[in-house]
Amino acid sequence: MASAIARSGLRTALRGGVRVNPSATRSFSSGASVEEEAREAAKWEKITYAGIVACSILAFVNLSKGHPHFDEPAPYPYLHIRNKEFPWGKLFVIQI
Repeated sequence: MASAIARSGLRTALRGGVRVNPSATRSFSSGASVEEEAREAAKWEKITYAGIVACSILAFVNLSKGHPHFDEPAPYPYLHIRNKEFPWGKLFVIQI
């Protein structure tokens, strides 16, 4: 497989390389003049900078707000039931 690809590439190189029809190439430009493209690029650069500033301000405002702190839940006795002895004994058992 690799040798077939190498032979094909060698044949193409010996024939003078790949010939591309200029009308078959795809133009990514909208056909605008250089001045119009420069104005469009400048416009999007300004929009990008405005977006960066807006996102930074929004992040600062959101992060500077406080967040709610909730009370500790009530110490219900059924939350700390220990029916089995610990393997190390009762040395570190905390009574609540």
